[in-house]
Amino acid sequence: MPKPIVAVVGRPNVGKSTLFNKLIGRRHSIVEDRPGVTRDRIYAECEWRGREFTLIDTGGIEPKTDNIILEQMKMQAQIAIDTADVVVLVTDIHSGVTATDKDVASMLLRSKKPLILCVNKVDNVGAPPPEIYEFYNLGAGDPYPVSSVHGIGTGELLDAVFEHFPPEVDETQEDDTIKVAVIGKPNVGKSSLVNRIIGEDRVIVSNIPGTTRDAIDAAFERDGQKYVFIDTAGIRRKSKVEDSIERYSVLRSFMAVERADVALVMIDATEGVTEQDTKIAGFAHEQGKAIVVAVNKWDAIAKETMTMEHFRRDIERDLGFMTYAPVVFISALTGQRIDTIFEKIRHAYAQNTMRISTGKLNEILTEATAKVQPPTDKGKRLKVLYITQCAVKPPTFVIFCNRAELFHFSYQRYIENQIRSVFGLEGTPIRIIIRERGDK
Repeated sequence: MPKPIVAVVGRPNVGKSTLFNKLIGRRHSIVEDRPGVTRDRIYAECEWRGREFTLIDTGGIEPKTDNIILEQMKMQAQIAIDTADVVVLVTDIHSGVTATDKDVASMLLRSKKPLILCVNKVDNVGAPPPEIYEFYNLGAGDPYPVSSVHGIGTGELLDAVFEHFPPEVDETQEDDTIKVAVIGKPNVGKSSLVNRIIGEDRVIVSNIPGTTRDAIDAAFERDGQKYVFIDTAGIRRKSKVEDSIERYSVLRSFMAVERADVALVMIDATEGVTEQDTKIAGFAHEQGKAIVVAVNKWDAIAKETMTMEHFRRDIERDLGFMTYAPVVFISALTGQRIDTIFEKIRHAYAQNTMRISTGKLNEILTEATAKVQPPTDKGKRLKVLYITQCAVKPPTFVIFCNRAELFHFSYQRYIENQIRSVFGLEGTPIRIIIRERGDK
């Protein structure tokens, strides 16, 4: 299920970024003692009481300003608020309640989102100072005294945030719907494909890159199988992401991949595989998702003998880290090979959730080590003892051996190829974990 989202907001220079860094446990946001340093939404993964969530740091909000930069910061902070499950309003004990604090609190109360009031820079241990009672005037509930520099009070603050998280869903109780995230660069035809699949103009389509701002879910059923297609905003190179709304869109696209079962990576046939395509596909690969590569606009390509095979070889070369992913050449405009996409999605999902018995795995391991002897180093030979599968999505295998440092990456790749040669596992990455004998 999607991770809860917590937005840290407030007027400039109240210590939002310092608090953000303290909560995630590392220096991630830029911190400087002057207003307006944090201009973009910065996000990171955080965990409290066994629950993971996404924490978003925002620029300082100036509700009444004619400054263009401050106005843009207000806009992107509003977007973070709109997408958040819980909002933390940060104020400053030293300056007390200001007019800007009141304006920001009013804006947050109108959003109807759960609101936690943090009074920062309370650096002394013990009873909170009497000045804290002034913050009840904001109408945002009980103030939580915090020192973001020293970490005092952050536990109580996170406890209050935790109480407003949406309930966890037992994923084992969910139905058999396959969630497909359609990802790729801007203007590659993602929305056109979703519209073609569901048979209606559910998603706005335009030649202007960036038309899709958010991840849009479209439910669909075909041949008894239920799907949810998630149309996402195009993911540009970081240097090209200038508009604040687009930064939010990229975050939502990555989150869509996290909650999907299958990533449908779309490539523009008229451009070929670009560096950005490899980064987008790499993110889905790292997340362990089933992957299908769809080469769109194939109808616009002049065909010669072996054109498709040449293009397929180019993809295998440029996406060499995921040669397991099937490639489909399609046209969202004409509907060419749309049926094949469904076949590949179902197959990749089945492979991503495949379980293999321990007995069969060890038969393969025995044959593999007999064919190619494990490596040696300075007279010490690697002994591969045992293999078992510990997880799916993606298939994850634990191999026990005598000395983990002797288990070279190339030999891991050899074992992976032997497993794939028997069981296929097309469309899914494989994870291999090396453990020494006696390790838990």
